[in-house]
Amino acid sequence: MNWKDYFTSSIGKKILVGATGLFLMIFLVVHCYVNAMIFWMDGGKHFTDAAAFMGGNVAIRIVEIGLFAALLLHAIQGLMLAMQNAKRRGVGYAVKAGNKTSAWYSRSMGLLGTLILLFLILHLANFWAQNRYGQMMNPDWKDTDLYTNMINLFHGPDPSAQIWVVVVYILGCISLSWHLMHGFYSAFQTFGLTTYRYKGCIKVLGIAFSILIPLIFISMPLSMHFGWVN
Repeated sequence: MNWKDYFTSSIGKKILVGATGLFLMIFLVVHCYVNAMIFWMDGGKHFTDAAAFMGGNVAIRIVEIGLFAALLLHAIQGLMLAMQNAKRRGVGYAVKAGNKTSAWYSRSMGLLGTLILLFLILHLANFWAQNRYGQMMNPDWKDTDLYTNMINLFHGPDPSAQIWVVVVYILGCISLSWHLMHGFYSAFQTFGLTTYRYKGCIKVLGIAFSILIPLIFISMPLSMHFGWVN
């Protein structure tokens, strides 16, 4: 079996999805840490400094290219794997096992992944594009405008008019939580790390990670919307 056949096989797709998934989870931790700096309650100074560093550091920009490549590869291979599994099942079972054999989110990774991808497009348009190309789109752009843009997006002059944005972000984070609930353990399982000795520990870590990281992300738009941070 050559390399092309290997990475287009079911096993190859699982390895690529698992490897890119682990890389993206590391990114989530870094991204969460940087964004959580809004809770310093210093008018966004720590957040702005960190965002400026991430946007202007050459090494970070190179890693960013790898991040986008990993994101696209993870999404494409994940959807192909989901379609391949659905096709392989063929005609449905006479009696569906439901949650008796697997949790619903384990059977819905393709759908959850698609929802997260759509959410990411919105998120990138609102923040990443502003951070990277703000000066190009607006000559009067300043680094501090990124924090101001965050306040305007989630709070704005009329908070009631921005509630839909907050709801979309919350739903995106909930989808991420369910996706991680299966993906965390599955990624380690792909590489044979879920042995009897470590299986329980990895499951607990996966559940904690899948709840804690999305909760921190959810707290950001909520805090901005209700004025809990300045």
